[in-house]
Order: sequence, then C-alpha cells, then structure tokens
Amino acid sequence: MTPFDALILGIVEGITEYLPVSSTGHLILVSRWLGLAGSEEARKSIDTFNIVVQGAAVLAVLGLYRFDVLRMIRAMLASVRLRRESETHRRDLRLARNLFLSFLPAAIIGKTLGDWFEARFFAPGPVITALALGGVVMIALAPWVRARARNASETGRDGSSLTIPAALGIGLMQCLALFPGTSRSMVTILGSLATGMAPREAAKYSFLLALPTLGAACAYKSLGLIKTGGMIEQLGGWMPMTIGLIAAFISAALSVYWLVGYLGRGGFALFGWWRVSLAAVVCLGLYQGWVHF
Repeated sequence: MTPFDALILGIVEGITEYLPVSSTGHLILVSRWLGLAGSEEARKSIDTFNIVVQGAAVLAVLGLYRFDVLRMIRAMLASVRLRRESETHRRDLRLARNLFLSFLPAAIIGKTLGDWFEARFFAPGPVITALALGGVVMIALAPWVRARARNASETGRDGSSLTIPAALGIGLMQCLALFPGTSRSMVTILGSLATGMAPREAAKYSFLLALPTLGAACAYKSLGLIKTGGMIEQLGGWMPMTIGLIAAFISAALSVYWLVGYLGRGGFALFGWWRVSLAAVVCLGLYQGWVHF
C-alpha cells in the first residue's frame, strides 16, 4: 500500500463512516478497485487496515461530542460518590446506561459471529447487494423521515429518554451491520427514529453509540495487527497507516458536522439514491469489464 492509497482509503472511511451508506462496503469496493487485495494475505491486511482506520473516525466524534462524554463520565463518578451530582446527573446517567445497553448486543454477537461474517461476506458481491437493498429501504422511508423532522419540536425525546427494551432494540438492529454494505449508521438511525426521536437526535445517538462500538472493534483489530507485526510491513509501514488515520479524522469531522444539519432538515432519500446508484454502476462496470475485482 502506498501513501496515496492510504490517503484515498482514509478519506473514504472518514466521509462514509457516519453517513448511512456503509463505510465498510465502500472501503471493500475501493480497496479492490485499487488492486490492494491480490492475495488472501494482502486481502486480510487491507481489511484489517480498513477496520483500524476507523479509530480516527471515532476520535473525530469524541472531539465533537466531548462535552456529552464528559458529562456521562462525571455522572458515573457521582453515582459512586466520587464527585458531586450535577443538575443533569440523572439525564446523563440514563444516556450512559442506554448507550451501554445498545452496545451490548454488538459486543456479544460481534465477538461471536464477526469473524464468520468477515470470512464469508467481506467481498464485492454481498456488498453490492446490501447497498442496493438498503438504498431501496431508505428511499421508501424518506417521506416518514421528513415528517419526523417537521414535527421535531413536538417531541423532547433523545438518547436519555429511551426505555431499556428500546435501547436493547437499537443494539440488536446495530448487529445487522455485521453484514458489509448494510451500514451501522443507517440501522441505528432508523432504530432511534422508531423510538420517537427526531432525526437530529437520532443521528446524535448513532454517533455516540459509535464510540464504544467502533472503538472496541478498532482496539481488537489493532491488537491483532500489533501482535502479528508482519502485517505492518505488508501495508507499507507506519507512514501509510498514519496518513490514513489523519485523512479519516479530518473527513469524519466534516461529515458528521454536515450530516447533523442535513438530517435535521429531513434529508434521507439522497443516501438511498447514492447506494442504489453505486450498486448499479459497479454492476454495470463488472458486466462491461470496466471494473475488475
């Protein structure tokens, strides 16, 4: 992998991680298109790089929502009498509880079935199928999302107002993203909307839920990368990895900032049309011989 390849993959990861278009699906397609998976060993290395570079996207959200995270940490410390309770103590504690409950199914199911899904479905065919089907779902639900955005002032629901079953339900929906091309962001936003949240709050809950979910996946993959050692050399050394992480961090921060405003206005169909169009273009390219995987 060259530094230019890492730059491209980092930008793609950052832009698509929090958009409901599937960052994993895009990274699989782009890495194959760049010819970075010629052998089984190289393919595993690139797939690992694609996971590790998500760490930069996690840091971008952590920076943007640092005050929410700090309030949750303070609330948890106050609950064990290590500091005084704030005015928002109960709300912050409920939000932390709900995020943990939503993370739990992914932690259990992902650890159990993650490698199985990766071995069988991390390939262009399943990704194209999931992109197209997800796009159709998003286009069909776009009028509903617009209506929720127009009525946003009528509900005060946010991540702290979720019931325990609702938080677990969002977590179970998040597990659908084990299938590449589905989009973790898409299913968690839809799950949050189904609980009564407005689109802006649904997006925020999805971003906060990404912190433990993607952070754990990144740490797990990074540990394996460090232990094997040789994979770093296969990726071209630390320079491409560093470039990819920086590119992902900057592009993810910009993507999140834009998405909150766009979803707040009820925008949703755009992502569905992008998914369907991308799947169609890739299929046409394969048929015509323009694209080779």
